[in-house]
Amino acid sequence: MRIILAVVVWCLFLIPPAVSEELDLELVLLADATGSIDDEEIRFQRKGYADAITDPSVLNAIASNIYGKIVVTYVEWADMHSQDVVVDWTVIDGPESAQHFATELMAAPRRAYGRNAIGAALLKGKELIDDNAFAGLRRVIDLSADSANNWNGPTIPEARNIVVSSGIVINGLAVLCRHCSGRPIAYDLEKRFYESIIGGPAAFVVTADSPATFAEAVRKKLILEIAAKPADAQRILKQLASLQ
Repeated sequence: MRIILAVVVWCLFLIPPAVSEELDLELVLLADATGSIDDEEIRFQRKGYADAITDPSVLNAIASNIYGKIVVTYVEWADMHSQDVVVDWTVIDGPESAQHFATELMAAPRRAYGRNAIGAALLKGKELIDDNAFAGLRRVIDLSADSANNWNGPTIPEARNIVVSSGIVINGLAVLCRHCSGRPIAYDLEKRFYESIIGGPAAFVVTADSPATFAEAVRKKLILEIAAKPADAQRILKQLASLQ
């Protein structure tokens, strides 16, 4: 028995430790799937992200970094018991892998339902980053929402503090209006994002104030998050504007 135990221990020393893949960015996309979002809007949101991740300007932002690759997961969140990983961690390093991510995103069924639990969603994002097999130079959680309510689960301040103190940046996409023009909301959603949700170095909020601007807002947000150097992000956004 002692001989067998010694052999097992010796074999364990021969097994190399798991090595995390190094890349530029670990990015969790947390997309709103609460009660205010119907199935048509779920597909609309996914299409915005699918189009953005395959856009040449976003791929240019990825290529501008040290490793030229990022890893992304797309999660739809609702109540504290409902955060669905729609597309698992996917390394994106060019058009082919970006298209694979986009195809998977559009094919998956909707599985998240319930009332707003932003705190729980943020902690789910942290869990996914903590447990993955990647080592990004930067780690970002990106939350999109059409309100800043939190009806169940951990509070937003509690979750935000846990996430930011671990070195993860929280950015936001404030969706002000889905079926109209203007800003018909009972409070200043962007202000709530700035004051209560986002956090970490250079955290920011991008606004989508109509269906027509949603895809553009997602694309801008991804470029700002992906490009490590602000100068690169501004250069890419300027080039993009000149083409429109």
